Formats: sequence, C-alpha cells, structure tokens
Amino acid sequence: MRYIFVIFSLVFLTFSAGLAQVDTLGADSTLLNIAPPAPISNLTVYDKANDHGHALILEWKPSPDDAAGKNTVMMYEIYRSESPDGPFENIGSVPSGNSRYDNIGILEKEARDYIPDNTDLYYRVDAVTINPEIRTSSEIFGPVRSYSNWFHRGRVPVLFAVLIFGGLMMYFVSVARKGAELYVRPLAGIAAVDDAIGRATEMGRPILYILGLGTADMISTIASFTILSRVAKQVAEYQTQLIVPCYDPIVMTVAQEVVKSSYLDAGHPDAYNDDMVFYITTNQFAYVAAVNGIMMRELPATNVYMGKFYAESLILAETGAVAGSIQIAGTDEVGQLPFFIVACDYTLIGEELYAASAYLGREPLMLGSLKAQDYAKAAVIILSILGIIAANFGWTAFTNIFKVLD
Repeated sequence: MRYIFVIFSLVFLTFSAGLAQVDTLGADSTLLNIAPPAPISNLTVYDKANDHGHALILEWKPSPDDAAGKNTVMMYEIYRSESPDGPFENIGSVPSGNSRYDNIGILEKEARDYIPDNTDLYYRVDAVTINPEIRTSSEIFGPVRSYSNWFHRGRVPVLFAVLIFGGLMMYFVSVARKGAELYVRPLAGIAAVDDAIGRATEMGRPILYILGLGTADMISTIASFTILSRVAKQVAEYQTQLIVPCYDPIVMTVAQEVVKSSYLDAGHPDAYNDDMVFYITTNQFAYVAAVNGIMMRELPATNVYMGKFYAESLILAETGAVAGSIQIAGTDEVGQLPFFIVACDYTLIGEELYAASAYLGREPLMLGSLKAQDYAKAAVIILSILGIIAANFGWTAFTNIFKVLD
C-alpha cells in the first residue's frame, strides 16, 4: 500500500509540473502576440504660466486602445530631446487613463531633472503595452521653449492690496510730518510707565530695564530701544537711578547710545554714565541668575521687560514679584505671554509692543505705518464678513475677486 501511494504522488507531481509549463508557455506566447497599440494624438507642449521657468506642460488625446474594456495600453512614457533626431531621454511616465504630464524642472543645472530656459526642446509620448517591448510612439512635437515670467497674473489681488496699503502709509506719514495729531489708542502698560517712574523717584529706588535676549537686528529689540529712550528721558528728568543689564554686547552698545541721547535731550548730559548700561553674558541662565541677583540686592521699584524673551521669562517675573517691584512687560513671543500676564502688573501683548514704540516715539514714519495698519485691519475685517455672507449666498462673483492662485 505504501508503494502505491508513493507512485501515485510522483505521477501527480509530474502532471502538475507539465500543466504549469503549458500555462507559462501560453502566457509567454500571449505577451509575444500582443498587437502594437494605436498611438496618442493631438500632442501639445506649452510653457507653464506664472512661474520661474524651467517647466513645460504636455497634453494629448489618449490612444484609442486606452479605453474602457481595453487593457492594451498600460502606461505612457514621456521622452525629451534637444534635437528632433534624438537621442531621446525617458523623463517620466504616467499610468493609462491620463492625458497630461507636468515636466517641472529643478533649478540646479547639475540635476538630472533640470530643464533649460530659452532652449529648443522636442517631446514624444509612447503608448506602452503590458510587454514593454511592444509600444507605439507619437509624432515628435517641437520645438518648444520654457520661459520665466516677470509677473504672476494669478496674484493681481495681492498687488492691489500692496498698492492700497502703501498709499495709506505714505498718506499718514505725510500727515504726521506736517504736525497733525494722529490718534493712537492708549495702552495701559505704557500709561503706567510714568507712574512707575514717579513711584521709583518717591521711594528712592532704581528702575531695572531688561531688553530681553534678542539681538540688535530683531524687531522686538528695536521696538524696545524706542521704549528705553522714553524711559531714560523720564528718568533723567526725575534724577532716578536706571539699571540696564544686557545679554548681547551689540545690544549693550546701542543701548548706551540710546540712553546717552535721552539724557542729552532731557538736558542732563552730566548725569549719564556708562555704568548704567552694562554687559553680563550671552549664556541664557547665567544672565538670568545675575539679573535675579541685581533684583534681590537693589530691590528696584520698577522692572520693565521689553523685547524677546524665552524660557527665562517666568523666572525673571517671579523674582521681581518677590522683590516687590511694579512690573511692566511686553514681548512678541506668544509662548511667554501667559507667564508675563500672570506675574506682571501690566503686559503688552504681541504687536502692542510695536505700537508702544510708535506711541512713545511719536516718529512720523512709525505713526504713519501704525495708522495704515489699523485701517488695513479694519478693511480685512469688513471684507471677511462680506466674504462669509457672499459664500453662504453663493455670490461667487464677489469671492472670485480675491482669489489668489499659487
């Protein structure tokens, strides 16, 4: 019985192998017997509009063999050459059913996908079957060139917005230079500066001004310089002690000049000395430790934090609160605002720091840009409300006015 089972197994395995071989031969013969597909038609290549160049778009009418129920065409391969006679290089492919290919080039000349501008190029598209050797090429299209565009026509609304805002700013700057009084909403934190300086004078205790951990080229630090100028002028008039420890040596140099100029404007140049503004270190927490030591030793009546602050914000504010100081803070670092709001008496939130510099400095350029921003914000709010109404009622003519293309 055992021998009969072994003989039966050998016969079965031999028969199965024969069937597999027949199937393989049949599949191979099917692949070899595929008829070449019909070529694509109406191949068109054109430059991509509103771009930096180095890009062309190919469009065509698919092969008749690329249709529902027909599986002859499996993909389309795209070839490119700088000569109609070749050689043509395969630059990509798309599956069957597609009729477009975006030939977007890389800007680096050494890259394989680089497409030169202002150069004649020739394209062809091959309809490829399941057997890659059986294919049909289209007619060669060319020459065609890619160009870079000077203006993005899809961003006309942005152009109008920039022109309108620029016109508003120029108008308000001109009005401010003529001496007109431009209204700026009072900020509680800035209004409290004068009272805080008066309090320090009465108590005979110093004012501590912290410019933050930013560098001299940061907008928040530049705004802080303007506020420091106003504070230093008031301090010079009241003959109060001012302490300005700096994190950055360049910031220290600028701050010394700002304070010196403020003392000169106040009519007390002799009261100024360079020791008011001094450098500590560029190590974050070493700087904080030194400032905290100054707070606990000098017990300033007022602490002013204006500029760029990071993880040290709460440490500084809490130490100032322990020292019993009135604290006024302002920063554009959103992550540090909650700590200042909780631990300080007054806080300038975000762009209020920039508005404060315009409010205190009263420079025509600052006031003009601030007023232009206010009007621009009001316009954006009004247009947003109108846009919501138009979108809900299907008034696409209004919403399309503000449509911006990539």
